[in-house]
Amino acid sequence: MQQAPTVSQQPKPSWGATLRVYTEPATLRMLFLGFSAGLPLLLVLGTLSFWLREAGVDRTTIGFLSWVGLAYAFKWAWAPLVDRLPIPFATRLLGRRRSWLLLAQAMVIAGLVGMALNDPKLSLQTVVTCALLVAFGSATQDIALDAFRIESADVQRQAALAASYQTGYRLAMIWAGAGVLWIAARAEVAQAAASYQPQAWRTAYLVMAGSMAVGVLTVLLSPEPKARPIPPSRNAAEWLRSALVEPFAEFVRRYRWQAALILSLIAIYRISDVVMGIMANPFYVDMGYTKDEVAAVTKIYGVIMTLAGAFIGGVLALRLGVMRVLMLGAVLSAASNLLFAWLGSRGHDVSALIFVISADNLSSGIASAAFIAYLSSLTNVNYSATQYALFSSMMLLLPKFLAGYSGWFVDLFGYASFFNSTALLGLPVLLLVWLAARAQKP
Repeated sequence: MQQAPTVSQQPKPSWGATLRVYTEPATLRMLFLGFSAGLPLLLVLGTLSFWLREAGVDRTTIGFLSWVGLAYAFKWAWAPLVDRLPIPFATRLLGRRRSWLLLAQAMVIAGLVGMALNDPKLSLQTVVTCALLVAFGSATQDIALDAFRIESADVQRQAALAASYQTGYRLAMIWAGAGVLWIAARAEVAQAAASYQPQAWRTAYLVMAGSMAVGVLTVLLSPEPKARPIPPSRNAAEWLRSALVEPFAEFVRRYRWQAALILSLIAIYRISDVVMGIMANPFYVDMGYTKDEVAAVTKIYGVIMTLAGAFIGGVLALRLGVMRVLMLGAVLSAASNLLFAWLGSRGHDVSALIFVISADNLSSGIASAAFIAYLSSLTNVNYSATQYALFSSMMLLLPKFLAGYSGWFVDLFGYASFFNSTALLGLPVLLLVWLAARAQKP
């Protein structure tokens, strides 16, 4: 009897079939939900650092305040609750995934409004507290959304969903980066344009809170993925075992000794980008670039190269395999950080800024699309929210912790040494990708 072909033996899809995946409803929904997921990140990290630097907050403090982002690194701790715990009334009406998505989006909106109504120059602690609420809500949204995405399509379509999600995510980051700067610049009073104007930032952050409506409407108009039955637990101990222990134990049983290699790769894959990113906006401020210049360059060239990077990453992952694109993304991510060191030697050079931001967005789009597809392929659908939260949390824990010292490092050694050092952080990633690719071979 002839055996059915394995996944590796199945013929590659045609280019037409590959491209048609991007027009399917599930893929298009991920574009808008990716926007909702990507919007809060820069508003509590990158863009906030521009605001804080303009308000006179020193770089060392800005670096340490980036630890707000550690909320994303510990989301595995409450992921089992999001995965299994129903929300009274809302879950019955909307389903488990959509009810948690709407609750998380409400927290993000409330936190952004709170940040908008306070000035970090006068009430830094209040702004940080509201930023923590945004980060917690955003991390919770990520947990529910990752499960929603993984449960919305089969394994063969996960790369396309990841690419669409990443495109929306990166577009939101451009809106939360360039868009905020552009809005804040438009809201400034012309006579006092050279001075710090908190009301301009208030306007910009209120607009960002309103932009979360994209995600809210998408959730309301989306179907709930097919409910996965959860066996009832006889007692609290059994519930804790099934909700907390079993998702992690299942991963280790499935991959055995390779689990340590995979988790090591996940832990450092994005280290170059994350550590460098905290100081990017303070760098622009200190180099004399205006909000309009940074916004214009990021909005035009960043959008184009982000779309190109996410699309190229998704298509290459389908055609060549995820591991090859992971290696390409790792090389490009480290190399793009060297360009920032070169930019620092150019002074106030807008043409050089265009080139560096374009290259950085292209490389980041390729790496992110492949990495999300890789993480998705590692999850068991029975524990999708918890396992994916573990992976994405590990992805951020070490990089976010090191990023907290970025301002201190820049104050001691300067921007050039900082950017060169972040590029060197990417070298171990290349080794781990190579080892992980070899371990996958039969």
